[in-house]
Amino acid sequence: MSAQQMEIKMVRTSILVGLACAFGLGAAAGCDNRGPAERAGEKIDHTVDTLKNGGHEPVGDSIKDDINKARDKAADAAEDTKK
Repeated sequence: MSAQQMEIKMVRTSILVGLACAFGLGAAAGCDNRGPAERAGEKIDHTVDTLKNGGHEPVGDSIKDDINKARDKAADAAEDTKK
C-alpha cells in the first residue's frame, strides 16, 4: 500500500469516526424526556446510595434530585403547551 493510499484510508476512517460521534451526540441530545424505566432506575440507584451512606442521603444526590425534578416539570410544562 502506498503512502497516498494509507493517507486516504486514514482520512476516511477519521471522517467515519467523526460522523459516528456526531450522530451519537445528536441522538443523546434529543433524549430530553426521561421515561418511566429511567426514573425507576434512578430511584433504585438513589436508594442504594442512601443505604451505602448509612441511611443518609448524600448532598450530591439531593442536588441531582432537585435538578431532575425541575427538568421534569419543565418538560411536562412544555409538553402541555404543545397540546
